[in-house]
Amino acid sequence: MPMIGRTVWAIPGGHIPLESSGREPEHLSQEQLCVLNATDQDAHLRITIYYTDRDPVGPYPLTVAARRTRHVRYNDLIAPEAIPLDCDYASVVESDVPVVVQVIRQDTSQAENALMSVIAFPVM
Repeated sequence: MPMIGRTVWAIPGGHIPLESSGREPEHLSQEQLCVLNATDQDAHLRITIYYTDRDPVGPYPLTVAARRTRHVRYNDLIAPEAIPLDCDYASVVESDVPVVVQVIRQDTSQAENALMSVIAFPVM
């Protein structure tokens, strides 16, 4: 298979609602980082979170095994610090091998749940 993906991805729109209307964890308002590593090497990622009113935070390290996919909730990124709820943020994902990055948002702040998915912007 030909090499697919990029090594730097930008996700400018991030927001995890404060409220959730369903049972946890399956109906918790959340955002997920979805990464596809189609290479024959493990991918070592560094995630940096950017905010509107304070300095960036990171890196949040993440490994995706060779020829695998991994989905991680932004809600679960807690070191070096947890991402606050009800706060706008953006993220940059850097990898040592090419990967493909997608984001899924599940908004359960109302009884009518919403699910959205977008591909990240491939920078390099």
